[in-house]
Order: sequence, then structure tokens, then C-alpha cells
Amino acid sequence: MSHKAGFVSIIGKPNAGKSTLMNALVGEKLSIITPKAQTTRHRILGIVNEENYQIVFSDTPGIIKPRYGLQDSMMSSVKGALTDADLILFVTDINETHDENDVLDKIIDTTIPMIVLINKIDNATQEEVEAKMAYWQEKLNPKHIYAISALHLYNLDGIMETVLDQLPEHAPFYDKEDLTDRTQRFFVSEIIREKIFNNYQKEIPYSTEVVITSFKEEEKITRISAEIIVERDSQKNILIGKGGAMLKKVGTEARKDIEKFLDQKVFLETFVKVVPDWRSKKNYLKSFGYEN
Repeated sequence: MSHKAGFVSIIGKPNAGKSTLMNALVGEKLSIITPKAQTTRHRILGIVNEENYQIVFSDTPGIIKPRYGLQDSMMSSVKGALTDADLILFVTDINETHDENDVLDKIIDTTIPMIVLINKIDNATQEEVEAKMAYWQEKLNPKHIYAISALHLYNLDGIMETVLDQLPEHAPFYDKEDLTDRTQRFFVSEIIREKIFNNYQKEIPYSTEVVITSFKEEEKITRISAEIIVERDSQKNILIGKGGAMLKKVGTEARKDIEKFLDQKVFLETFVKVVPDWRSKKNYLKSFGYEN
């Protein structure tokens, strides 16, 4: 019996719903989701295994014009995802205007087969959907266009079959038990970062990095220490909040989700550390796991 395997890169602008889509296709919450743009910073693999195929999905950061070192790294992970892709899933929000040149520059001349997914169609009219489908058909000539709502799992049927049709015959790239290429520590740091994105406004989420400094698995409890890195003392004060209330709220929300994720009781302690301008410093970006 033949076996198919291949890499499928999910790309689009920030807030198009790429992470929601990947979680839906993989059937697990691998990518954190917040209402804010640029939540995804790393390329995260989600692996779907069946007896006769393996699909390796890549959730990538939303495509932007980079303004500092961290964003350069985010865009280089998009480039990497496009380099080894057998198929591109281009996710576009129905409400996006057609000034999407920063995205189109990356994919307009590609020879990689593409499927366009027009997301967030919940409140769109039939005419709006048809107009977008016609626009993308002319612009990109993809293999297929789907109008979907990733959040409500609407019209996702058939996507997997279309994906499989485009994949080559190949032995599995990863162990059939693998769900992702990332470690538990990585996902724990992402859960904490998700809570920061959901609880703070303006610049705080974007100035923050989470580093797991200790991860000890005991028989009945996992003990985790995390450092939340910010760029300025004023951000540290906002993050901690009056009497430590905000940091406590973030820690409690994160601990509950980490317990679900690890299926284990968790003791979580968080510390806030100021590293001026870390987003533009190569040595810090490298130590935080960003590609250069």
C-alpha cells in the first residue's frame, strides 16, 4: 500500500486565522490564539498521522514588513516554511482589503501548488464571498478555493482530501506517534504568553518573551518556573500590577491551561525581568530560540 507524506505551510497576514485553522485540521490546540495580531512568533509544526499518510502542517507568523530583529526572525521562519513546502494553504480574511502586497510578494511567483482559504465568512453575503473567490482565482490561480470559518469549523470538510491529492508518495518524515516538533516546555511558555496577550493592552504583549527556567516533573506535580522578559521598568510595573494582582491573574489562568495540557497538577511561579531592547538584540533573540 502506498504512503503519502509532505509539508503543508499555512501562511497569511496577521489575524487571518491561521492558527485557528491549524488547530482545527490537526485536532489539537498547538498554536496559541488571541484576538491580537502577530501572536504567532515561531514556526510550529502540527502532524496528522494516519496509516497511509502523514501531513506535516506548519503554522507560520503572519506576514508583515519587519521593523526590528524579532520581526526579521519571524519573517525568516516564513521563508523557511515556503522553501520546503509541498503545498501552501493561503489563509485570507474575507474582510482583508486588496493591499496585501507584503503577502503576495512572497507567493505570487511560486511554483508550489496552493489552496486559498477565505476565512471568517460568518457574516459575509454570498455576493461578497463570490467576489473574493473570483479575485483570488484570477490573482493566484490556486488548485482550489474554500470559503470557511475556522473558528466555527464551517466548510472544513474536503480540505484534507484536497491536501492529500497534492502530496507526494513518501515515507513518514516523523515518528507516527509525534504530534509536533516542539517540546512541552515550549508549549508551556506559549500558554503563559497567550495569557499575557489576552490580559494586557498596547505594547506590553509585543515587548514580552517568556522563558521557562525550570521544569521539574515529580510523581504528583510538575513544578515550573518562568521568567517573563520585558524591555522597560514601566512595562514591568504594568505587568505585575497593583500589589502583584495582574501577574497573579496571568499565573492562575496559565496554570489551569498548563494542567489541562500536561494532564497533571502544576505549581507555577513567574518572575519579571527587564532586558532593554531585547527584540533588536541578536544574542537575546538567538537564546530565546528565534531563527536569524
